[in-house]
Amino acid sequence: MTFAVSVLTMFPEAFPGPLGVSLIGTAWKEQGLWSLDAVDIRGFSRDKRGFLDDTPAGGGPGQVLRADVIAAALDSFEQQGRPLLYMSARGRPLTQARVKEWAAGPGLIVLCGRFEGVDQRVIETRGFEEVAVGDAVLAGGEAAAMVAIEACVRLVPGVLGQSASLEDESFEDGLLEHPQYTRPRTFEGLDIPEVLLSGHHGDIARWRKAQGEETTRERRPDLWAQRLAKQQAKGN
Repeated sequence: MTFAVSVLTMFPEAFPGPLGVSLIGTAWKEQGLWSLDAVDIRGFSRDKRGFLDDTPAGGGPGQVLRADVIAAALDSFEQQGRPLLYMSARGRPLTQARVKEWAAGPGLIVLCGRFEGVDQRVIETRGFEEVAVGDAVLAGGEAAAMVAIEACVRLVPGVLGQSASLEDESFEDGLLEHPQYTRPRTFEGLDIPEVLLSGHHGDIARWRKAQGEETTRERRPDLWAQRLAKQQAKGN
């Protein structure tokens, strides 16, 4: 079954962007393992001037995308049981666990906001899940949508080819990934750690785990605290 992605956007020309290159692009264009449909919401304006937005109720700067326009665009195609995502800085953080759930399903429908956002009523009535890719505000949802889509598509069976490469990476075991090295053996005075050249798989595995733990403690104390809490819960 093809993993089907539909994107609601004011700028369909932004797609596929990076989704159309490398293995993910090949999986779409040549292998048909996933599909992409960029829906231009500008074609669903009910205003004779073609406006998609209006001033915020209650006053304030900027414009808000209208609920009726978004609803009309969404209702123009079959949803096929796909989850609805709205890329929003106020959404819940995008996580690998959530990505794995979506990747196991039929696909995604992703709404890209603009201006001051989208009328809350269409988010609620249509059941959009608000998702954030980081603690930063973007000019629109297109770049964020590509992040969420790529994170899912790379997990679709056959897209990356080697399933083992998906098992040994950041977040899979609650840790960030260990550092990686390749030739040359020495680069600008820095050597590849000797343990990685030892051929001793047990020592290499222990080194990589220790490096992942150290990196997680330093860079993501929130993830490290979650890991410790899980370990403590298992111990009890």
